[in-house]
Amino acid sequence: MTDLDAFRAETRAWLEANCPAECRGPGDDEDAIWGGRNPVFKTPAHKLWMDRMGARGWTAPEWPAEYGGGGLSREQAKVLGSELRRIKAQPALNSFGVWMLGPALLAFGTEEQKQRFLPEIVRGEIRWCQGYSEPGAGSDLAAIQTRAEDRGDHWIVNGQKVWTSYADKADWIFCLVRTDPEAPKHLGISFVLFDMATQGVSTRPITLISGKSPFCETFFDDVRVEKENLVGTLNRGWDVAKHLLAHERTMIGAMGEVGRGRPLGQVATGSIGLDDEGRLDDGMLRARIAELEIDAAAFRLAMERTGDQVKAGQAHPAIASMLKYYGSELNKRRHELLMAAGGSDALEWESDRSRHGAAARDWLRTKANSIEGGTSEIQLNIIAKHLLQLPGA
Repeated sequence: MTDLDAFRAETRAWLEANCPAECRGPGDDEDAIWGGRNPVFKTPAHKLWMDRMGARGWTAPEWPAEYGGGGLSREQAKVLGSELRRIKAQPALNSFGVWMLGPALLAFGTEEQKQRFLPEIVRGEIRWCQGYSEPGAGSDLAAIQTRAEDRGDHWIVNGQKVWTSYADKADWIFCLVRTDPEAPKHLGISFVLFDMATQGVSTRPITLISGKSPFCETFFDDVRVEKENLVGTLNRGWDVAKHLLAHERTMIGAMGEVGRGRPLGQVATGSIGLDDEGRLDDGMLRARIAELEIDAAAFRLAMERTGDQVKAGQAHPAIASMLKYYGSELNKRRHELLMAAGGSDALEWESDRSRHGAAARDWLRTKANSIEGGTSEIQLNIIAKHLLQLPGA
């Protein structure tokens, strides 16, 4: 038995003993575990699952153990991922801290910042939101106008952010602010952290066509931000922002992986039925589902390959744009097929039988995938210019 075989055997045994039955199988929004100061858990088992995985560092398996992470190698992390998929485990923690801020802190944060924030992120004790987009700065993010006025040992921040996901539920925010208004727009920006409970911070939810939304408007009125919460170099926050955006785009792209929720075939069988040979009784839909699953399997392998390249320092920075674009399109295709597979039930909006129109609402929500984190048009421009190096791009 190799060391990796031994690790797999140990991991399998631990997961079988520690992943509660309630946290296995297709999950939905109510199953999602976000942690934070005021966490909401569907069942006590969901809290237990987060606590057990967090204590082992497996909510961030490749982060260094000294910061609360699992300290696993890339190969070990792949084994952990495959074993979690094998038992159909639901994520032990959904976290912008794990997906976005953590990698930025590991690259740019001070030792004090890493020791202060990373272990709390791993254990699910702090929930973060992202203060990037503004009413006049979306795709042109460097046009932000939220200002931080220097007051010696702290800044006073004034301005507004928009599309701030879960701002009304977050504990802290990682935020881009303009610290030098006279500098060119990509300069003079700094990356800061502050508590959402700070006086002067307020949020207002934004409701979308789906009837629900994680998005908020966020307002800063004379908010005090301590200088110790600057990440990276003053006025060079764009460097941190770009690093984080690559992780955000990869995170959004990961939604394209099949395996979330009930399998498409099961959904379709429930409404359409089987033919005499035991196959889905709609040849065209059957072919479309098979095509999606093949594309999603290839995409998952591309995600794994990119992870290996990142670990080896060989990944092109623009690869994240490719993953974000293709993953967004896959997720939209999946929900289009879920609507087709669900039959008339998928059109329901309020009845308990459809869990209050979940299929239709989730389908409408996917339309934002090609906008958030940088529009698909922006991603295609980046791919054309930096990956394909097309003339005139």
